[in-house]
Amino acid sequence: MTTATHTVDLAGIGSIEVSVAEYGPGSGQPFLLLHGGAGPQSVTGFAEKFADAHQVRVLAPTHPGFGGTARPEALSSIADLAALYQALLDRLDLNDVTVIGNSIGGWITAEIALLASPRVSGIVLIDAVGIEVPGHPVADFFSLTMDQVFQLSFHDPAPFRIDPSTLPPAAQAVAAGNRAAIAAYAGASMTDPALAKRLGTLEIPTLVLWGESDGIVDLNYGRAYAKAIPMARFQVLTDTGHSPQLETPGQVVHAIWDSAETDFSAFVH
Repeated sequence: MTTATHTVDLAGIGSIEVSVAEYGPGSGQPFLLLHGGAGPQSVTGFAEKFADAHQVRVLAPTHPGFGGTARPEALSSIADLAALYQALLDRLDLNDVTVIGNSIGGWITAEIALLASPRVSGIVLIDAVGIEVPGHPVADFFSLTMDQVFQLSFHDPAPFRIDPSTLPPAAQAVAAGNRAAIAAYAGASMTDPALAKRLGTLEIPTLVLWGESDGIVDLNYGRAYAKAIPMARFQVLTDTGHSPQLETPGQVVHAIWDSAETDFSAFVH
């Protein structure tokens, strides 16, 4: 794994520094992996496992404001992040990219697809937020205790549960920054009322993966997400919750690769 900081110029905002961890061979099929509100550490194990298993190139950026990084005040929406990562793909001159995103990273992924960049050939949404589904709201993250978040986020929360008060001050500051970044980008509801309708215009191979034990956004929410996208395929992941790439990374690797070799052959060449 290597880490590099790239400076990306974004219209109306200016120059933004983006830290990108990279796994696998530089010549491998490129995958852009976008983390959710759990932060960049929630995708590192999966990125390494996926890159090692299939010799693909996985680029995992840290959204500005997460992981102790700076967030320009003007960078303040999911759409802004989508534009940022489209510009990053341009800067790195990457083509035939599959974008994978979990939670708010899935929402960013959907918005990237809507930008219709010719550099993006497919998307994978893992327990994504962003749409409104009557009767199946996104859990109110900001009203929950951390223990409740863990309970709703995992099939088996025991291995992941921590007491934030026991963290060193630096780690507590990072966690507070992550929380502030979620609020800035996704808002209190973590939804866009217009998103589901806009997704109906997508013409891109899409795999929607959902943890059967997700208490943040339930299975019916996931089914509605897939139904909103014309070319989407929906797959339930067993014994896992809101962050399957963290809780059951092997299952996610197999699901993506199996689809890549069958229904989504455009993903891998």
